[in-house]
Amino acid sequence: MPDAAVARRRTVHYLRRARAILRSKLRGRVRWERPLRLRPWQPVSSGDVPERGAWCVLCDWRGERFEGGFHSESAACPRCQSVARDRFLYFCMFQRVPYRRDLRMLETSPRLGRGYRSAMARRVHYLASDYDERAHKADIKLDLTRMALPDASLDLVLTAHVLEHVPDTGAVLSELYRVLRPGGRMLIQVPLTQPVTAPPPEPEFHGDKTPVFWRFGLDFTQRLCKEGFATTLLVTQDFRRRVVERDTTWPEGISGEFDAVAMVNSADPADLTVVADDAVAARGWLRPSYMHSVWECVKPSG
Repeated sequence: MPDAAVARRRTVHYLRRARAILRSKLRGRVRWERPLRLRPWQPVSSGDVPERGAWCVLCDWRGERFEGGFHSESAACPRCQSVARDRFLYFCMFQRVPYRRDLRMLETSPRLGRGYRSAMARRVHYLASDYDERAHKADIKLDLTRMALPDASLDLVLTAHVLEHVPDTGAVLSELYRVLRPGGRMLIQVPLTQPVTAPPPEPEFHGDKTPVFWRFGLDFTQRLCKEGFATTLLVTQDFRRRVVERDTTWPEGISGEFDAVAMVNSADPADLTVVADDAVAARGWLRPSYMHSVWECVKPSG
């Protein structure tokens, strides 16, 4: 009898452990597969922006502060894990791209995970691509210099922090122009680090060990126009104001990889279109403003 009682206790113990492990795994699976809720795809009005605290324009999370500090690659949203540069890109999309359910959209190397991609796929005809598939999860592997997509097959392309890693910028821009329909739109985000585009002075790699071939400058606007796009450089209200006033005294300081002083002193205010006012930038932690810019490129209809 003592041996039987010990056996029963051990059995109960191991069953309880097994149940606890299973519950833990199931909870993790639910968290992993739970769909991400995105805010409506429509322009942000002044009434949407909280008066204080932190606010994520992508998932509408609100709280006291984001995780991390003021940097385009930091200030992570605790709900969707977007960082500051993500929020500026999607804010530009909400403001500049009219929503249609039948929109055909390609996003190259999306930084956000499966919950975000699933949410986008429920909204539009969404396709995510990547090339080396080391740092990003995507639906297809796509070489941007030779895209296996039909002519005029896309309405919208988002390409964020990709072009600096491709040696042949011209080939990419030519392909993107080809696959966009007339009137189609592309939002390009690359680190804007200096006035004039040039290769890095010494070998440079980003966090996922991807080599950097180009450090883009303000002259990228003219390059995009030469490819046939109607091009607008979208910035925050703070950045354009600083260009007008030639003010280079950011309270957050200047990060070493950005020649922010030269950019402010050489930029033409007429080339900059404000898309995010001070209230949006403050709540979204789009600081410092020299780190946040997006090129809007439209393929002419005629």
